[in-house]
Amino acid sequence: MTCTTELPISAEVAFTLAQKVETFKYVVFPLFTIPHLEVPETLAPGVEGSARLWWFGIIPGWKHHLKLIAVGNNEIYTNEHGGPARIWNHRLTFEPLTATSCRYTDQIEVQGGLLGLGTRVVARGLFRYRHRRWRALARVLA
Repeated sequence: MTCTTELPISAEVAFTLAQKVETFKYVVFPLFTIPHLEVPETLAPGVEGSARLWWFGIIPGWKHHLKLIAVGNNEIYTNEHGGPARIWNHRLTFEPLTATSCRYTDQIEVQGGLLGLGTRVVARGLFRYRHRRWRALARVLA
């Protein structure tokens, strides 16, 4: 599954933002809140983290696990799993379009076992929402 949008900020700025926990929390809020996401300040391949997801800040969800596989060249690649998603491989790329704009793409490979179709439907909705939040954040920063 792939979701792409153009942002009115440079690829370098977007890539830097994508590496911040606070940006992640912003783009999934209020669908999910993550009170205690523990990852190092500096991201590097091999870094792992996990956190309990809360639906709308009040309904406890599952514990989601993330391992950073690659970070650099305006790209982040993770292997993740948790809840209904046995596999959630996620690639974020930020392709420069101009000095002040970029194309942001999320590519995910999702395998949810018996809940596969539902997991993919939720993932598609979540990523559309994330892209809407990214555009709003980028407009403020532009």
